[in-house]
Amino acid sequence: MADNTRSVGLVAALVLAVGLAAGGYGVGKGLERFRAADRSVTVKGLAEKDVESDYAVWPLAFRRAGNDFGAVQRQLAEDRDRVVAFLKTQGFGEPEIEIRPLQVQDLWAREYGGNNQPLRFQGTAQVLVKSARPQAVEAAALAVDPLIQAGVQLGGDGPAGPRYQLRAFNEAKAPLLAEATRNAREQAEKFAAEAGATLGRLRNANQGVIQIGAAGGEGFDDSSARVKRLRVVSTFEYTLD
Repeated sequence: MADNTRSVGLVAALVLAVGLAAGGYGVGKGLERFRAADRSVTVKGLAEKDVESDYAVWPLAFRRAGNDFGAVQRQLAEDRDRVVAFLKTQGFGEPEIEIRPLQVQDLWAREYGGNNQPLRFQGTAQVLVKSARPQAVEAAALAVDPLIQAGVQLGGDGPAGPRYQLRAFNEAKAPLLAEATRNAREQAEKFAAEAGATLGRLRNANQGVIQIGAAGGEGFDDSSARVKRLRVVSTFEYTLD
């Protein structure tokens, strides 16, 4: 009886082993067919380029404070004249200079804590430079010492210094994408050669998003950098023959 039981066990084990081997063979052939039917390579192409800004906006904000409304207003007007004269000596014409209205605020008229202010009136003004000559704007922004020496209190609640823009973005985008495409194809051809295959048709493409950062390496554009760095990573899928 024990011999019969042992024989049945051996037969069952052999049947199970044959079944597992057959199953493994089928799975292997399935993977092989799947790989053969999906011979492709996916590569990424990188392109970077430093580009000069083509437009600049420079807000020159200044302020005065005092207890006499008329005096604060006159001081702001005189400061405004000094700022405009300075800009003209820097070579900016009237179309590039925008004069904003003067603003004088009565701090004591505030609902809460107004009478605690030592100076009743606070005035602000702004002259805006808008120019397609970013280099000239940058040079002028570094030469404001005469205004400070004349008593102009530069500074405000907004951004300090010029803001640079790249308005011809579309013109800079096309060659950058072309370079990323070339870079990706070169990588795909190299991979195909090493794999003993031939690079086939382009199956899928994703041009990616062009990032604008500072040329110094910062990965974001806070608009304070005159030279921008454009960067794109494009993804391509090619068939392999």
